[in-house]
Amino acid sequence: MSITYKEIITGIVTLIGVTMLFSCQGNLNEIRALDIEGDAPQAIAEGINLKYTDSGRMVANLKSPKMMDFNNKEFPYREFPDGLELEIYDENNEKSTVTSDYGIIYDGTNLIDLQGNVVVFTADSMRLEASQLYWDQNINWIFTDKPNTIKFPNGALNEGEGFDANQNFGNFRSRTNVGVQIIKDDKPDE
Repeated sequence: MSITYKEIITGIVTLIGVTMLFSCQGNLNEIRALDIEGDAPQAIAEGINLKYTDSGRMVANLKSPKMMDFNNKEFPYREFPDGLELEIYDENNEKSTVTSDYGIIYDGTNLIDLQGNVVVFTADSMRLEASQLYWDQNINWIFTDKPNTIKFPNGALNEGEGFDANQNFGNFRSRTNVGVQIIKDDKPDE
């Protein structure tokens, strides 16, 4: 039996193909990572309007012109480069609103960093304005080291550099501030 050149070449091509097949046993995520440029997000969403419900009740509504998802990074995060608006509804269906020019959510730590014209308007008419604001979702704590102004529903005003507070502002600690405080005096005039 004689072997032709055609059979030899077919055998070599088959051998190379089988060798390549078994040498490419890489992870699917590694293969996908090759398609994504170094700093590129794994996904980009435009015109988002995310509604979060719990037991049929609206809890939050997040709106943003653009969201970039970097969950493909070692320290995953989601970025809102064109700003965001977040509406939060309490148990009585009263709405508080948070807006900013830029936002980033760090998934691993549940820390939210809002920057640029940050405005928080609560259901009870408190208004907070700051250039930057952090919200730790794990402990429901809000803080900043930047200048801020808080206008309380009773007419009180607080302007300062930095504060820490729980998310309903029941526990509030200001670092440096000036302002007008309204103190209710329940005692009759003497």
